[in-house]
Order: sequence, then C-alpha cells, then structure tokens
Amino acid sequence: MNNEIVMMIHVLFGMLCIVSAVWVLVDVLNASATNLARIRKMSLVVAVCMWLAFFIGGYWYVTFYGVDKAVILKGPWPWAHDFFMEMKEHVVFLLLLLTTYLPIAAAGNLATNKQARTLVLWVVGLIVLIGVALDGSGAIIGVGAKVGFMAAK
Repeated sequence: MNNEIVMMIHVLFGMLCIVSAVWVLVDVLNASATNLARIRKMSLVVAVCMWLAFFIGGYWYVTFYGVDKAVILKGPWPWAHDFFMEMKEHVVFLLLLLTTYLPIAAAGNLATNKQARTLVLWVVGLIVLIGVALDGSGAIIGVGAKVGFMAAK
C-alpha cells in the first residue's frame, strides 16, 4: 500500500472519530431511554475509530514519514514538524485516553443521571475539540511537506 492511501485511511478514521463524537454529543444533549443504546454503540464507534486512526497513523509515521520530515525540516516551514508534529505525537495520547474512557462513561443511565450526562458531555466535547485541533495540525504538516518539496525543485 502506498504512502497516500495509508494517509487517507488514517485521516478517514480520524474524521469518523470526530463525526461520531459529534453524534454522541447531540444524542447525549437529548438523552432519553430511547437513545441510550445508540449512545453506547456510538461511543464504542468513537473509540474504535480513534484506535484505528492511531495504529494506521503510527504505521505511516514509521514507514513513510522520514522522507517528509527531512523535506519539512529543510523547507520554509520547519515549524510544521517542530511544533505541530511534536504536538500531535504527545496530545494523541490524551485523545486515546478520552476515547477509550467514553464508552465506560456512557454506560451509565444518562437519561436520569445528570452528573453522568455532564461527565459524558465534557469527555465528548474534549474529544471533538482535540480531534479538530489534531486534524488541523495534520493539514499544516501536509502543507509543510508540500512547500518543502516545492522549494526543493
């Protein structure tokens, strides 16, 4: 499998994680006995998508990123790696913890337990915010590679 396909699959699962988390957020805001099962299933989808994005991204990083990293660091946007990739490498663990915890937190009766509902809203809200920040960081890294390759020509 080539570089671009692996990266596209990584981004796909990352975006599915974010979209699924927004789904959970909306469902939890309207928590009732009728949507508790869906909240729990979608919370699990969030976790699975995040773990798939993590492993696929890790494979891409180990297998393909060395060339891009060298180009980025020698190009006009070295900070795309120095800040944004370094930040992604560390913040992703917080996202893994939150997405793994989400199905556990969503196991409670969110329709009647306001504290459990509030906890899940905070967890899923953080997942969405951090996920969007990491997605944006990935875009900056991609542009850093692109301008680096353009400068090398």
